[in-house]
Amino acid sequence: MTRPPAEVAAEALPETNAEDDDCPTERAPRPENDAAPESPIVDRAPWRLGRGWLIGITAATLVPAGDAVSDSTPASWPARGGAIAVDVLPGVGVVATSALAVVTVPERGLWWWACVLVGGLVILLLAINRLVLPTIVGWSLGRALFGITVVHRDGAVLGPWRSVLRDLAHLLDTASLFVGWLWPLWDSRRRTFADVLLRTEARRAEPQPRPRDLRRLTAVLVLVGALLCVGGVAVSYIVVYQCDRAIDQTRAELAVRGSKMVEQMLTYDPQTLKDDFAHAQSLATDKYREQLLTQQQAVQKAAPVANEYWVTNNAVLSATPDRATMLFFMQGRRGAADKQRMITATVRATFARSADDQWRVDDLTVLTKPQPAEDGT
Repeated sequence: MTRPPAEVAAEALPETNAEDDDCPTERAPRPENDAAPESPIVDRAPWRLGRGWLIGITAATLVPAGDAVSDSTPASWPARGGAIAVDVLPGVGVVATSALAVVTVPERGLWWWACVLVGGLVILLLAINRLVLPTIVGWSLGRALFGITVVHRDGAVLGPWRSVLRDLAHLLDTASLFVGWLWPLWDSRRRTFADVLLRTEARRAEPQPRPRDLRRLTAVLVLVGALLCVGGVAVSYIVVYQCDRAIDQTRAELAVRGSKMVEQMLTYDPQTLKDDFAHAQSLATDKYREQLLTQQQAVQKAAPVANEYWVTNNAVLSATPDRATMLFFMQGRRGAADKQRMITATVRATFARSADDQWRVDDLTVLTKPQPAEDGT
């Protein structure tokens, strides 16, 4: 069979490189299945070789393994909202809870340092996810989950500093009564005010390769964030609320019991002096008991007379669950029946809770010595 002259002429010519524009003939196009399978095809460019011969060969451009391959289609508003919710809300919740706990728990205590550490660690993880990962691999966790990426208007990847500026510019979206966040609903390129200001766009994309078990990873991180928030609330409750309740209970108990204890310690009768002093000693702590004994011995040596006091008013100066200081305004009677006179005094008393959960007087100081009452004789 007679072969076409063009085929015979083509076989007679030596094989040359495809990039040599002086080649008189063209090389046969490489079959599509001979192309490197690992190189994603993103463009097909026509190349003219030789005299008038036009062939199309593939210009393969490698896409780094971790980048997000995007098109020019803007990301939908729900996808953007879902991505920022996953990226930001769990971390912000943990940081806010930690900050509240830091303000309420005792400063530089164990729980204070624990809350500071947790809050600082979460802020670092937020920065890595929002600013570093998009620069290195092309996506954050939320963006990978919802299939979007944020790039320059020309499609270039954002650097970390521009990502920082973009996140700061989102304050304009919030300061405008959230109009900036809603702007993508009617903007043709689905841009917020921050995107317009920094010339960025959120586009549909798929991370290449897609992270394994992405949904499970997201669920675990959200769950951990929720547990940390619950933990922060629990710390506030245990350290602050219960402490406040204990202090309120201390105030309520000593408002009644404290007055009776001070009255009993200052009241005595010569006929029952020994029993009255013994009872007073039982109301004192070990620390104050020695000082009280010295005072009682001085009274015994000075021919004691009847001494009776009652509290007319009191105030709590300070209180903790196990300790409190109170101020007592008192009136009383002193002396025998035929020589009895009315007196007043002001006393400051410190109470401490003992090992058997009973209140004891830890200190008793007379601020204003007994004086005749204004209506007394």
